[in-house]
Amino acid sequence: MALDQSFVGRTYPPTAPYEVGREKIREFAEAVGDANPVYTDREAAAALGHADVIAPPTFVFAITFKAAGDVVQDPQLGLDYSRVVHGDQKFAYRRPVRAGDRLTVTSTIESIKSLAGNDVLDIRGEVYDETGEHVVTAWTKLVARAAEEA
Repeated sequence: MALDQSFVGRTYPPTAPYEVGREKIREFAEAVGDANPVYTDREAAAALGHADVIAPPTFVFAITFKAAGDVVQDPQLGLDYSRVVHGDQKFAYRRPVRAGDRLTVTSTIESIKSLAGNDVLDIRGEVYDETGEHVVTAWTKLVARAAEEA
């Protein structure tokens, strides 16, 4: 069943703040195999003008994807998550994510398309710090595969 097009433009409430920790940044950098010292060494980060370590660019995926869960779990949308695969991800940064940031995400459905029986859902996540500064915009594309015919 195709997703309801009237949901395009719907914005969900901001998430609770997520506090970015130095250890989480280090763990993430190690997990993705990025040994850049600005992710683990405060002095290396300071040498580049940062007050503390910064996060790798894809770090915010963890919080924006979790925020997109509010969209995915909206029973009125009618998305069958058991058929969903992650289609694409992109980010547009205003500034790096830093250790100590307290970030919230507001998710908006940008588009819903039907392609070859598959539903394609584009969700934009706007990430702000606790002062209201815009940090990054993340776009997540989810594909709900068409149901297999018996």
